[in-house]
Amino acid sequence: MPSPRSPQSTQKKQNGKQRDAFFDNAKYLAIVLVAMGHAWEPLKGDSRILEAAYQVVYAFHMPAFILISGYFSRSFDMRPDRLKRLITGVAVPYIIFETAYPLFKRVIDNDPHQEISLLDPWYLTWFLVALFIWRLTTPIWNLVRWPLPLALGLAMLASVTPEIGDDLDLQRVLQFLPFFVLGLIMKPEHFHMVRRRSVRIASVPVFAAALAFSWWAVPRMNTAWFYHRDAAQELGAPWWTGPVMVLAMFGCSLVLTACFFAWVPRRHMWFTALGAGTLYGYLLHGFLVKAGDYQGWFEASWLHQPTGEILVTVLAAAVVTVLCTKPVQRVFRFAMEPKMDWAFKRDAAEEARERQSAERREREREREKVNA
Repeated sequence: MPSPRSPQSTQKKQNGKQRDAFFDNAKYLAIVLVAMGHAWEPLKGDSRILEAAYQVVYAFHMPAFILISGYFSRSFDMRPDRLKRLITGVAVPYIIFETAYPLFKRVIDNDPHQEISLLDPWYLTWFLVALFIWRLTTPIWNLVRWPLPLALGLAMLASVTPEIGDDLDLQRVLQFLPFFVLGLIMKPEHFHMVRRRSVRIASVPVFAAALAFSWWAVPRMNTAWFYHRDAAQELGAPWWTGPVMVLAMFGCSLVLTACFFAWVPRRHMWFTALGAGTLYGYLLHGFLVKAGDYQGWFEASWLHQPTGEILVTVLAAAVVTVLCTKPVQRVFRFAMEPKMDWAFKRDAAEEARERQSAERREREREREKVNA
């Protein structure tokens, strides 16, 4: 999706659309943090420092990614061409990967009984379900008077409702909803505010304080709160802690997300183009992480030492970087961005626009001939 034009950021022409380097940089860096967090998961139990870093990263990496998704969904409506892109770019990849991951487990983990269910998102695929639902409801959030308080209220209610169950991972859909809605109501100037030098400087002690607090909280706090996939009762906590934690973690995540955005480069970098392929990196790196889990790659004792943890971190960043590149996109475009023109009716309005465009080009050619 094209980003809004911004005079304070480097712009790039890509696929016929204006892209803002800042947002592509932010998406790439966020997806690198996602991959690093998944790689840390099998190792963090042996290191309090790694567990603290894991909690800090999980406090803001998906909120940042979701906020950007909401920001670029502001213009979504029920226009046929946009619904078509939603189906081909979100729903179809969900069906493909929700089937592929269980099949992968059957083969690699020798688990022939692993079920395939489109109603119970598996591992990474929850985000596609959430994005589909969030984007479909965008017209509602653009209509109501106080969208963010309403979204926060729904998230708080979800946190005390264990009866929601696992269908479509609705707990995550609802508990992460405020970040998407916040993105919907944000404007370019809000991003300019957090990219000021003063905010960049202030973000250093904020991150340091967050790491110190997280180190203190490791033995005292359930890390599952950061996943937003369970009600308070399911985490063995009193019901009232659910709404309290939703609000507290929303505030904490916003502060850390602002600090993250403050350090995202605004100019075109070597990795800027990779921001357009983050969905590829997101969905594909999970196969490698799960393969390592199934095959016991993370059980080597030396990987649980600082040197091994650093190596795993670097490898995770390198692998997800490769998975965001153009060659990988070309290979897997059939699954991520299928054309599927055969599945849809021709939209009369789209046909009219194409005719007008063709007529305009024909008139321009005629004028060029006359001028020649």
